[in-house]
Amino acid sequence: MTQQDHTVYRRRTRRSARTGAPALADTLSAKIIGQPNAMTAIAPYIHLFQSGLAPEGRPLGNFLLLGPTGTGKTRTVEVLAETLHGSPRNILRVDCGEFQMDHEVAKLIGAPPGYLGHRETQPLLSQAKINSVASERCAISIVLFDEVEKAAPSLTRLLLGILDKAILRLGDNNVVNFERCLIFLTSNLGAQSMMKELGPAFGFGDNRQASKQQQAGRLESLAMSAARRHFSPEFVNRLDAAITYQPLSEESLKRILDLELENLQRHILHRLGERAFTLHVPCKAKAFILREGTSSQYGAREIKRTIHRHLTQPLAALVSEGAIAPRGRVVASYVEEESKIVLKPAA
Repeated sequence: MTQQDHTVYRRRTRRSARTGAPALADTLSAKIIGQPNAMTAIAPYIHLFQSGLAPEGRPLGNFLLLGPTGTGKTRTVEVLAETLHGSPRNILRVDCGEFQMDHEVAKLIGAPPGYLGHRETQPLLSQAKINSVASERCAISIVLFDEVEKAAPSLTRLLLGILDKAILRLGDNNVVNFERCLIFLTSNLGAQSMMKELGPAFGFGDNRQASKQQQAGRLESLAMSAARRHFSPEFVNRLDAAITYQPLSEESLKRILDLELENLQRHILHRLGERAFTLHVPCKAKAFILREGTSSQYGAREIKRTIHRHLTQPLAALVSEGAIAPRGRVVASYVEEESKIVLKPAA
């Protein structure tokens, strides 16, 4: 990177540089519930870039996010993009489930000259696409390889050069630079072993702090053992941090529900404008949503679907019928006899 490049990107990140690593970690922790270790591990690498001290010739940070589904791995990347760029969509995402065969990996780098479809096949990992997920607010590009354990071995070998030297050579011999990228790899490796270790206590925290720490250590050991069995030593050695996401406690699930309800209220205000209304969800209705929307298998992943089914869809029906007055109030009451939520516009 030339001196001119350094000057340009320092200007683009001057606004975000005012936020230190501890403040950034606090901001992320407020949106990613129950995973403080993940936030404190990621934030320093962003601070290195903002200060101009990031090492050259490698990505800004390589992170492997391990743990059961529904614990916030992908959500962490989305929240980071929203914090840095203002939108959770500023992510170059590679769904590794689409590259389970070796020949499918060619879609990432494009066909080499002389092969059929060389000019028609555009590589998915091009420099233009990486630059497109940066923004005026921040020059960092976030690249996500989701469920990396599902990918063909050739994709893992392709990642070795990216994680080590921040370089990817495409089929047309052009070079893609990943020096200004944060690279995230998510994986469910070891999730089944972690769930067996937890047994019926999954999703409900122990009040004893010592036992929590011991449990976290055992789960991290299980996840890392599974990762080392699946990936080669040279691949694991190229990672800056392997972060194990812990199962969510009951208190964490309640906080996640509150955040999702706040998001729903903001969505109502944003989309309906002058026709917007306020939604009140009492404690009994929240308890019902938690029972329906959390499980040992899916963690907190079902909460959004449960809110959509029991709140958003019935609200849409009431709005379309004109049953809710502008700037009115709707109460979501839980009817125990029918085991469902009933929405009633307040007088």
